[in-house]
This record gives sequence, C-alpha cells and structure tokens, in this order.
Amino acid sequence: MSLPAPFDKLRIPVIGSPLFIVSGPELVIAQCKAGIVGSFPALNARPQSELDEWLHRITEELAAHNRDNPDRPAAPFAVNQIVHRSNDRIEADMATCAKWQVPLVITSLGAREEIFDAVRGWGGITMHDVINNRFAHKAIEKGADGLIPVAAGAGGHAGTLSPFALMQEIREWFDGLVALSGSIAHGRSILAAQALGADFAYIGSPWIATEEANAVDGYKEGIVEGSADGIVYSNLFTGVHGNYLRSSIEKAGLDPENLPESDPSKMNFGSGGNTKAKAWKDIWGSGQGIGTVKSVGPVEDMVARLETEYTAAKKALAEATA
Repeated sequence: MSLPAPFDKLRIPVIGSPLFIVSGPELVIAQCKAGIVGSFPALNARPQSELDEWLHRITEELAAHNRDNPDRPAAPFAVNQIVHRSNDRIEADMATCAKWQVPLVITSLGAREEIFDAVRGWGGITMHDVINNRFAHKAIEKGADGLIPVAAGAGGHAGTLSPFALMQEIREWFDGLVALSGSIAHGRSILAAQALGADFAYIGSPWIATEEANAVDGYKEGIVEGSADGIVYSNLFTGVHGNYLRSSIEKAGLDPENLPESDPSKMNFGSGGNTKAKAWKDIWGSGQGIGTVKSVGPVEDMVARLETEYTAAKKALAEATA
C-alpha cells in the first residue's frame, strides 16, 4: 500500500522497535535523524513527569534538524504504550502523548478502542503488536490502524509462528500498514519482509549495540558476541514468553536448560518472576538475528550498513529476475 506521510520518506523502510530501559531520547533522536522511525516505551521515562521532558526534547531536536537539513528531514518518532491492566500510568501517559501529538503510537499487551480513538483524534497513527492472526483481527476490529506481527525469533516478548505463515494469514484479509518483527538485522531481511507483504521491517536487538543505547557495556558486548544459538525462550522472568540472552541467564546463576514455568496471571514486567534477577536489568532480551552485529558503533553507521545491504539485495534480485 502507499505509505502515509511522513512515513513515505524514510531512508529505508525500518521502524526501530521500543526497547525497555534501552530506548531513550538519545537513541530515538539518532534513529530519526538517520532516516528510520525511532521509538521508546513510555514506561522508560520515570517518573511519569519525565515523559513530558523526553517528548519536548525529541520534538525540539528533530524540528531543529529539519530546519538545518531541509533536503534530509528526520523520520517521525513513536511511543510504545503497554495497554495491560498492570500499567497504572496509561491515562497520564496518553495525555502527555496527546499534548505533543505523537505521530505513531505502538500498543502492546492489550487493544483498547479509546486508545486508538484518542490517537486518531490528534492525527496520529496506531500500530498494535500481535503474535497470531486471532489477536490481529481483534486489534483491527477495535480500531488499530496497523499491525506489528511479532514472529518467531523476535527479541523480548515474542511469538512462535513463522513469519511466512503469520504474514500470509494477515494479508489474506488486511491491506493496511504492517511492520514485521522477528530476527531482522540485515538489509536482505528488510527486503524479505517486504516480499512477504510488510510495509516496514521492525528491528530491535541490533540497536542495543549502539553508542546511543541506554545499555550497560556487558549487554552491548553480549549482543556483539551472541548468535541465534545463544537465545533462550522462557516466560519465567515476566510471566510472558520472551527471548533472552543465554549468557545473562547463566550470569544470574540459572540453568537455561532447566527454567521453570511462570504463572502468566502474575505478569510483572520487572520482577524476574520467582528469581532475584530482574528482566530487563539483569536478564537481557534479544532476538535471534544478532549474528549480523559485529561491533558497537553509532546508530548512523548501523543504518548506513542496513541501507547498503538493502540496496545490494534489491539489485541482486532485479538482476536475477531480469
């Protein structure tokens, strides 16, 4: 489908996914200036009043960039809202987002009509992340503008379905905006996401290994040194199944091969379940695509790499099908 402004002028069709703790103003601003959508979870701004400060800074710095670079404007930014009953900040955070008229709101762990209506009221767009076709239907029925299918291999709270199956089922009935998530960390994978029917690639874990990310050095090094084999899928740490770096689980004194199941009804996003280790502070989320990340560097360098790979993949495909 044709993309709505200003999403039709991205450098490459990529949305940087919101990373708990890791995504802050520095990372978001760098991503947007580099030409991709930058995002962060509203809950990263603590206390709640800091969300207003973050959105003020992001809005002002991107506006200044656009004034100085009219031929290379920044991409829009997004805020992620956790729409779960455990989030007692949702009303206050949405009011702050309304004040700054956030261009894109990404909703997770629940779809609520009033949230979608509110964003539409100030001219923004909503995209809801889903792990299966049933949840996708529910989100659109309740008013979401777009979907983020979180396929197998994605970092953090991820699903188990193949992106081939999930995208096929969704595109049978939905022709709106879609950003595909799951092990995307190379330009070829961005093109593959488009071939499956997605408008955007939704990329998270590689940004952890950037200079602008709010992550400790050990976490960044774990991404650089990691691979698909080093990712463990468990619901122990938050009550929701997700993918985590094996090395961080071992460092916490746990056996990755023998993790107990957690009670989903006692969902808590930072408690670590029945362990002393806390997700995401001690137990580090990561997707399976991190094998492409070879060093820590600035966001601009990573975007440039993805762009080069994406361009080369399109050229190779055109030559192969000529």
